[in-house]
Amino acid sequence: MTTPTTSRPFVPVVDERRATVILVAMAISTFLFVLVESLPSGLLTLMAPDLGRSTSEIGLLVTGYALVVLVASVPLAQWTKRVPRRWVLSVCVGVAALATLWAAFAPTYEQIMAARLITALAQALFWVAVIPATTGLFRPAVRGRVMARLAVGNSLAPVLGVPAGTWLGQQAGWRTTFWAVAALSAVIFVIVIVMFPLVRPSEGGASRAPFPHRRRFWTQLLTTVFVVTGSFGLITFVTQLLQDVAGYRQEDMSWLLLIQGGAGVVGALVVARFIDRHHTAVLLTILTLITVALGLLWLVGSNPVAAVACLALFGFAFSTVPPTLSHRIMLVAPGSTDIGIGLHSSTFNLGIAAGSGLGAALTAAVGVHAVPAVGAGLVLLALVVTVVEERTNAPLPQHGHELDATVAPQAAEVAAD
Repeated sequence: MTTPTTSRPFVPVVDERRATVILVAMAISTFLFVLVESLPSGLLTLMAPDLGRSTSEIGLLVTGYALVVLVASVPLAQWTKRVPRRWVLSVCVGVAALATLWAAFAPTYEQIMAARLITALAQALFWVAVIPATTGLFRPAVRGRVMARLAVGNSLAPVLGVPAGTWLGQQAGWRTTFWAVAALSAVIFVIVIVMFPLVRPSEGGASRAPFPHRRRFWTQLLTTVFVVTGSFGLITFVTQLLQDVAGYRQEDMSWLLLIQGGAGVVGALVVARFIDRHHTAVLLTILTLITVALGLLWLVGSNPVAAVACLALFGFAFSTVPPTLSHRIMLVAPGSTDIGIGLHSSTFNLGIAAGSGLGAALTAAVGVHAVPAVGAGLVLLALVVTVVEERTNAPLPQHGHELDATVAPQAAEVAAD
């Protein structure tokens, strides 16, 4: 049964103008973390010969990264649940900057893997903290839109970051790309420590979900596993697919990834207009679009024009997955939203690890052309799970103006957990 949590009206921690500036800063932070996580995908065919490794082994740099986030998210959420968010988020960005710098100078594959695993620890905690902390600064009726705008940073990483990083790697070597990201991360460290308010997790307005529902929560996690696993095989091996199947050259990768990422930014901006009032319809639509994009990429991906069209459709749809699923988690998490987001982050990264690992196995065993076919099947399962969820549970209330006076219990209840 879905019932709202009884609580006092929302009291903002900071004024709306400052909250908006913080939102922009956090979107930049998400941009950097997604960029760091995704760089091996864009640099796949440059890193492999330089390190004397196969492209499948370079792909495992993404898999190992995701596994750390999977394992560490919930324990780190518990460990830091009373620490002010300013310190948590700034430490995460600072550690990521240092570890990325280490990866830039590391002489061996093993050291690069170690540096990325440390960065992954920082990202595990960052994702746990950033969504409840940032959305809690805004009134409930617009939190879906806030999450969508926060996700613009995710979308800009493939639009600006990965293509620019791929181009820079082609011009000056892949290590230069890591140096540049480390320097930018250091700048963002300063921005985060100055801008974010000094508040504990319980002092924001999003420490508890307004409509806690245990069964819906676990169903959302299952949906997440299927859609992310099905998508990340393509995301990890997209450059190899475009070269080996569609016939593009390495020099084409920057503008091809730009098309995918540009479509993703459009998707993130479009979903912001609908997510607060139509989150279920949005989720069903994007799962359908991803299934279609992957299926068509498998069927007609050898045609260069068709491959680009499918890539754009995939980029448009997948960019909306993180904010849409996170928004639903923030509505139905049965306990603390920090722990709920921690479990969701772990599940998301389980999907990343499974997807990149599955992609590596398929590429090594039968060829990269099989990756989108298997991915389409998995995302179709996510769509089926979502349809079943909607038909077997009471309708989930829309996140609208009536929620402005229905927010989570704050400091006292969280402190007692």
